[in-house]
Amino acid sequence: MVQKSEHVEPVDSLEEGDRVEQPPESFWTELLRTLGIAVVLAMGIRTFIAEARWIPSESMIPTLEVNDRLIVEKVGYYFHEPDRGDVVVFQPTDALKRNNYREAFIKRIIGLPGEEVVVRNGRVFVNGEALSEDYIEEAPLYTYGPKSVPEGQYFVLGDNRNASYDSHAWGFVPRENIIGRAAVRFWPLGRLGGLESSGNRPLLNDDSLQPTAGR
Repeated sequence: MVQKSEHVEPVDSLEEGDRVEQPPESFWTELLRTLGIAVVLAMGIRTFIAEARWIPSESMIPTLEVNDRLIVEKVGYYFHEPDRGDVVVFQPTDALKRNNYREAFIKRIIGLPGEEVVVRNGRVFVNGEALSEDYIEEAPLYTYGPKSVPEGQYFVLGDNRNASYDSHAWGFVPRENIIGRAAVRFWPLGRLGGLESSGNRPLLNDDSLQPTAGR
């Protein structure tokens, strides 16, 4: 049987003369350590979780305006693929780099891998059905397609259709170029809030809206 001792020595039971004093860390050493940890955490968050972006152009009006500040979230795409209607930020494609574009772009996903896209008569058609697009600035004045979106790539357009340099001009966006989804606008405060994806809007199944050539 183990008896319980009535006297318990403290952990630091060294005699006073045997204590070894630890040299106090300087303020600057502690500050540098704290800053280093903060930088590592910030880099990890920016790389894997989310990052802030701002809007430099009018290509996404009326959804996004010049100088809007956004949070771009990255976690969701670890678990599912980008969907139609998502507003995504992506690195420039090879075609854009050849034209000396280096900064990230922001557009809305319209066509998914394997789908056929047509722009005609002021409407966008996916697999022969017109999209319901009440979020655009105005109807597109250009024509495009029909073209099929390659596997692993996406067709993207700006909401300001006639003032956007996007897939109708330079092609498709590879999946690996997509940084994340624009999720929240945090500035200006008067328009603070989440950015709705248009992916749940139904396609318009109307024979009068079929992309017939020459109409």
